[in-house]
Amino acid sequence: MSGDGLDTRHRGEALRKAVLIAVPYLWLVALFLVPFFIVLKISLSDIALARPPYMPQLDLSAGLAGLRDFFAGLDFENFVFLTEDSLYWKAYLSSLQIAAVSTIITLLVGYPIAYGMARAAPEWRPTLLMLVILPFWTSFLIRVYSWMGILSNEGTLNSVLLWLGVIDVPLQIMNTNIAVYIGVVYTYLPFMILPIYATLDKMDSSLLEAAEDLGCSRTEAFWLVTLPLSKGGIIAGCFLVFIPTIGEFVIPTLLGGSDTLMIGKVLWEEFFSNRDWPVASAVAVVLLMILIIPIVLFQRNEQKQREAEG
Repeated sequence: MSGDGLDTRHRGEALRKAVLIAVPYLWLVALFLVPFFIVLKISLSDIALARPPYMPQLDLSAGLAGLRDFFAGLDFENFVFLTEDSLYWKAYLSSLQIAAVSTIITLLVGYPIAYGMARAAPEWRPTLLMLVILPFWTSFLIRVYSWMGILSNEGTLNSVLLWLGVIDVPLQIMNTNIAVYIGVVYTYLPFMILPIYATLDKMDSSLLEAAEDLGCSRTEAFWLVTLPLSKGGIIAGCFLVFIPTIGEFVIPTLLGGSDTLMIGKVLWEEFFSNRDWPVASAVAVVLLMILIIPIVLFQRNEQKQREAEG
């Protein structure tokens, strides 16, 4: 083949690679960067009794003067306001605490389930996996509403405990942080089980046999072999639970009370109750900045796992 033919072929391959790479980047720009910059712009604006309820607005008909006035009207006052009002930083801290505790509880509940699934007979594993995924076949909102019926003072849980004689008066579980933890753990438990199960299912069982041949008991083999080898699934599961829990809105709104303070509730109230879009956008931008750290760590963990498998 001539040199011109090779150059043409190489240029064609380079063009195809560029197109394949450009598609996800264009998707990212259209569905993440553009909305983010819109929210960022609103967070730098001032509240206005108008539609939309913020200013300044970009007036393209005014030319460069309109563009200059537009940028001159942007400031960081809303971000300063977030640091001055204790409600917001307390909401961030409370969300981080609830997310961290919920992640730990979900791990303690989900790991034994994933371990039991991985050690079950091969013919039972698809059925067990289906049972874990089965809740996704029902609306998330309906599942949360069902917990309201279970945890209320006249709900199923209190009725059963009163019938058994365990308690004399109904327990106050609804409208507390305990109800929020129950809702979060129930909702996000599959996200913890599935990555851990995938890691344990691929683990070579001969490693455990080798450990036992070298004198380890089953418990020691678990701590020395199984748990370290499942670290990747544990990290992935923890991130998959922790990241969405921080910004959770539905569960604390329906199951938590007035004392349950999470940034998702604050964000909703600023947008739809107070109609303070600039402050709400500033809250959303700060929340995204907080989430960037675990998201980047999660991506690095996934990349390390792919490199180890490759």
